[in-house]
Amino acid sequence: MTQARESSNDPGRNNNHNDHQGEVEMLRVVACIDGSRAAPAVCDYAAWASKHMETPMTLLHVLDEERYPTEPDLAGNIGLGSREQLMDELAELDRKRSKLALEHGHHMLDEAEDRMRTLGIGDVIKRQRHGDLTESLLALENQTRLLVMGLHGESSSDRDVHVGSQLETVIRSVHRPILLVPDEYRQPKSAMLAFDGSATAFKGVELLAGSPVLKGMPIHLVMIGADTNDRWEQLKKAEKMLADLGAEITLAIRAGDVEPTLHAYQEENDIDILVMGAYGHSRIRQFLVGSTTTTMLKTARKPLVILR
Repeated sequence: MTQARESSNDPGRNNNHNDHQGEVEMLRVVACIDGSRAAPAVCDYAAWASKHMETPMTLLHVLDEERYPTEPDLAGNIGLGSREQLMDELAELDRKRSKLALEHGHHMLDEAEDRMRTLGIGDVIKRQRHGDLTESLLALENQTRLLVMGLHGESSSDRDVHVGSQLETVIRSVHRPILLVPDEYRQPKSAMLAFDGSATAFKGVELLAGSPVLKGMPIHLVMIGADTNDRWEQLKKAEKMLADLGAEITLAIRAGDVEPTLHAYQEENDIDILVMGAYGHSRIRQFLVGSTTTTMLKTARKPLVILR
């Protein structure tokens, strides 16, 4: 992997890109901006989270080093009889493509910043990095309170929906809450937590209890599995932990396979946000990081929060 680095020719660097003292330590909502249809929704959901969490905003665009290399490597790409002039011309074409891609990224960040301003977000930083997406996010991890990304990749269309190709790698690698959003924004008014009663599941409940983002919002705590007294006791314990949110809490246990059962419950109750965690070695964790991850992401029609 190529080490990610920030572009040195960012036209907004001096007044937006921050080298102010102490800013590095400030936790921020990080919104990943790209050329996908979800970009406006990413901005809207990130703005919603920023307001509710009272957390400043970073707009991030990462230019893929493999698609747009800063120094083209044509070794082995041209066969016998090739001329040095042709190699120079091809290298120059690659450099022009990279430069145009960088400029396009600047424009996307500028548009995203304008959108944030209209949504009432005043503290906005723009960053553009050149390299690998996951490495770029890991480099900003100690500055990140929440990461916001689109569910669908740039190649998605109405007829053919593609999950972002790097989402699974990001989910496995970045140890910060991740808000994955669909292409259209709908103001969240309710949430559900997929809960399995494990120690790390309770840590997820504790995280939600300490965050203002769901304050006052109806919350469903849903367990997948057998309906037992022990499970109800675990749910009631989690319910007490959320008492300070001042929210209406609904407890539920459902039998069935994780993905369709969770989505069915969400649709039945018209719940806006599904919150899940990578919990130990539970069924939910196996589902989240196993072979059905792509299916879950592809079938999601509403925002999905991954707790790490």
